[in-house]
Order: sequence, then structure tokens, then C-alpha cells
Amino acid sequence: MTHGFRTDTHTSHVDGGRSLRDTATHYALLPLRVFLGVTFIYAGLDKLTDSAFMKDSGSGSIGDQMRGIKQSAAIPAMVDMALNNPVGFGYAIAFGELAVGLGTLLGLLARLAALGGALISLSLWLTMSWASTPYYYGNDLAYLMAWLPLVLAGAPYLSLDALIRVRRREPVGVYSH
Repeated sequence: MTHGFRTDTHTSHVDGGRSLRDTATHYALLPLRVFLGVTFIYAGLDKLTDSAFMKDSGSGSIGDQMRGIKQSAAIPAMVDMALNNPVGFGYAIAFGELAVGLGTLLGLLARLAALGGALISLSLWLTMSWASTPYYYGNDLAYLMAWLPLVLAGAPYLSLDALIRVRRREPVGVYSH
């Protein structure tokens, strides 16, 4: 029994028999992976190259930013922890963003990288953008949600993880000519 819905649409075949729809589904997470990877690499480099950011105090410093959001954070104790060593915390966030971005973009330990990205986004949401009203004005919650599909799926295609999986399946000592 049909309900007026066609299931045979978009059947042009590419990739040796795969339909366009199947191909699009196959690579659906790739744009998200590229966006998040590039964005986190940029964010990490931006922090590392901003002379004002990596300071305990002063305009644009990580220290002043942390002191400015302490009262509005969902978990002020997280901010207190960062304030114990604001510059060290700034470097940890910057290098964390770089590692997450590179891992995501290259697809190396992609689920772990995505989990790191989700945790960074969660911590930023609970501190930096918690006071955003309405809540959807704060971008950190959207980033947190964007990381979740990559935490679940990893980078199964066009990634170093996929290359490593293929290499592990090849029998040792067999070479193709």
C-alpha cells in the first residue's frame, strides 16, 4: 500500500552504482567536520597570536574576561579555577582548540577530537555565554550541539582514521604492484 510518496526519486547513479542521495548521505557530516575543524584551528591560532589575550589583566585579556563573567556563569567555580592561572588557562584552551580542530579536520582520533570540542563548547557555554538571553543568542550551545553528531559518528570517510582502518585490514607482507 502506498501513501502517495515516491521512493524511487534521485536514482542517478555515481560512484559505481551509488545513487546521488546515497552519496550525499555518505558524506553528510563532511561539511560540518570541515567547518568545525577550520573554526577551532582559527580560534586557537587567534588566541595564540593575540598579544592582549594571553595576559592576566588588561583590555581583551583572558584574566579580565574571566573576571567579567564570573557572576553570570552557571558554574562560577569553573571560572575561579581558570582565575588561579588565567594565562595558563588561556594557553590550555588555545592548544586544546588547535588539537581539536586539527584532529577533526584530518579525521585523526576524530571521535576523541569531537568529544574535546564538545567539552570545550560546554565549558564555554556554562561560563562565557551562559548569560545570553535568549539562550540561543549564545553560540557555544550551538557549537556543543554541532559536535555531537561527530562524537557519535567520528570521521568514517576522507580521514586518517579511515585510512588506518583500511591499513589494519590488509594482510601483512602482501603488496600490490
